[in-house]
Amino acid sequence: MPIHQLADKSLHISSSSFQQDKLTSPNNNRRKMKFYIAIMSIILLASCKQSAKQLPILGNPIIIGKDTTYPTIANFSLTNQDGQSVTNKTFDNKIYVADFIFLSCPTICPKMTKELYNAYLPFVTDERVGFISHTIDPEHDSIPMLKAYATNLGVSSSKWHFVTGNQDSIMNLSEHFYFNAAYPDSSSPGGFTHSGGLLLIDKNRHIRGVYNSTKPEETQRLIGDIKKLLKEQF
Repeated sequence: MPIHQLADKSLHISSSSFQQDKLTSPNNNRRKMKFYIAIMSIILLASCKQSAKQLPILGNPIIIGKDTTYPTIANFSLTNQDGQSVTNKTFDNKIYVADFIFLSCPTICPKMTKELYNAYLPFVTDERVGFISHTIDPEHDSIPMLKAYATNLGVSSSKWHFVTGNQDSIMNLSEHFYFNAAYPDSSSPGGFTHSGGLLLIDKNRHIRGVYNSTKPEETQRLIGDIKKLLKEQF
């Protein structure tokens, strides 16, 4: 698959028109976004050699002799809409879907949440599947605001965590471990540039899929891949 198609599957940038070429970001932010697209393309290309019978493990592996090690999501400690601590242990023996949003986002975030909600519904009663949405604007997205947002959606707090924490820590987690673009950008609507990727994580903390939340057909692919991963790991 051509690199530009892979990038389109993995990244959809927040802007007034949802098109990267219409962003008014400074040149350094344009270069940063190109870097993220290139990284995600490499991640997906690197996975193509794996068996088609199971989902690929995304990321460039480290191979030492006969041992192959894939990137994993780093340890984290955040706080959810109920004021409860959320860490990696929250998702022990679970697979989960992650995204990065902010509540005042005027462009892509409402669509992201809608599509993630559509993926949430088939697994409401399945304790093996979790969901986590990270705010990239913790200064404004307080715990009561996250609680109101989750309550309005009608989702279970124990199932779908809307989390906040130190902004630098969240940005670092997004950039270096989820390979997901998210950074302050005063020239973008809402003050942030971020991707619209939904990320599927297995119970070993590996990224197993990236889905474009602006395309409903990608949500259906995500739902199908969650089912595949459940069969693989449970």
